[in-house]
Amino acid sequence: MQIAHNGRNSHSSLRPDGSVPVAPSAVVGNIPAFTSSFQQSVAEVPRALEPAEIRVIVEEFRQAALNAIEAGFDGVELQGANSHLIEQFLEDGTNTRTDSYGGSKENRARFLFDIVDEVSGAIGADRLGVRLSPFGQYGGIHDSKPRELFSFVIKDLSMRDLAYLHLIEARGSEIGLTDELHANAVNNAEIFRSMFSGPLLSAAAYTPDSAALAVEQNHADAIAFGRSFIANPDLVDRIRGNYPLNPADRSTFYGGAEHGYTDYKSLAKAA
Repeated sequence: MQIAHNGRNSHSSLRPDGSVPVAPSAVVGNIPAFTSSFQQSVAEVPRALEPAEIRVIVEEFRQAALNAIEAGFDGVELQGANSHLIEQFLEDGTNTRTDSYGGSKENRARFLFDIVDEVSGAIGADRLGVRLSPFGQYGGIHDSKPRELFSFVIKDLSMRDLAYLHLIEARGSEIGLTDELHANAVNNAEIFRSMFSGPLLSAAAYTPDSAALAVEQNHADAIAFGRSFIANPDLVDRIRGNYPLNPADRSTFYGGAEHGYTDYKSLAKAA
């Protein structure tokens, strides 16, 4: 189960007291927010978190992990990618703090490491995975020295005996907004594979052929599919049998009922 905090990408209508979203700093994002009624709204300027509030959120991640295990999940994945709160702390384009959670890369990574340590202590490191999106640009996220930042973060995570590291490829960093790929983007799996000793997953706009090649080249141990799995409930069988894939309908993403989520036809139903 993936657990996340949306940070500045949330909306005041989703907060119990109607206040603006929180973030490491009062830096607004560049993507629309979704309201409680699944309507798009202009992004709101977030409020910078107080240090005491940060500790509360760290504890909430710990409790969320415990809840997931109690509910029957095998483990949890921390969403540290896609411009969510953890990534907002990591990158200096969104974190302008001057306290122990801002400034140096070590300070900006403190929030992630605090959560990893709390969750590992609660459910075991072997039940915890972390998802990151180095060089990603989704939501206006950016860092002045991304390779240096994520090399430090990934090497540190490698020493914590996690279940896995999950990297989103930079070529699909705007994948929530468009199907256009950044063809000349760096290859995250190739760059960071040697820095992480455990299992490494890679994701973002893979085809069955490109996924197989990434594994064959030892850039990743496994490939994750998102939209393709939504559009193809029998994706594994289709790949195994080299059958064509249903295209995903982007117009049905993010909100609504079952259309575009659970009503795609399997091979058997199509036949």
